[in-house]
Amino acid sequence: LMVGFFLPGDSLLVTAGVFAAGGLLNIYALVPLLMCAAILGNATGYWIGKRAGQALYSRPNSFFFRREHLIKTHQFYERHGGKTIIIAQFMPIIRTFAPVVAGAAGMRYRRFATFNVVGAVCWITSMTLTGFYLGRAIPDIERRIHLVVAVVIFLSLLPGIISFLRAKLGARRAPQPVSRK
Repeated sequence: LMVGFFLPGDSLLVTAGVFAAGGLLNIYALVPLLMCAAILGNATGYWIGKRAGQALYSRPNSFFFRREHLIKTHQFYERHGGKTIIIAQFMPIIRTFAPVVAGAAGMRYRRFATFNVVGAVCWITSMTLTGFYLGRAIPDIERRIHLVVAVVIFLSLLPGIISFLRAKLGARRAPQPVSRK
């Protein structure tokens, strides 16, 4: 069920907003429908984590499942607690695994649901309305939708790229132990 982790959710939401601005979709129906889908999708992930629990950590890597993604998400979750559910909505790959880890880690469902709703509302609203207002502000932007999608994908991945580069640069700058002979 977690095979969609590689799909560009942010760019799809912005694209939907652009098409809504062009009159192809109804923004007033689109946003609540997408919010429900995001909330239900995350709730499903939570229950998968709750039911599967620790079995996910021993599952071998496959084409659609990478254990290192789950471990990274768990570490992120441990450091940042419940706000991870909200922040994860805006981070590709992590958004798929954060609810599963919350379930596997034993987070109370009521607490998870609160963060889930807040995160889904913020994510869906910000992404679709970004596309909607871009579509209203820039005439015929749907003709250049490929550029919009490319920019959104880049911006979605940028926090991960920055974090990766900081970790690499931090490792280089760390003082090396002096060997004594």
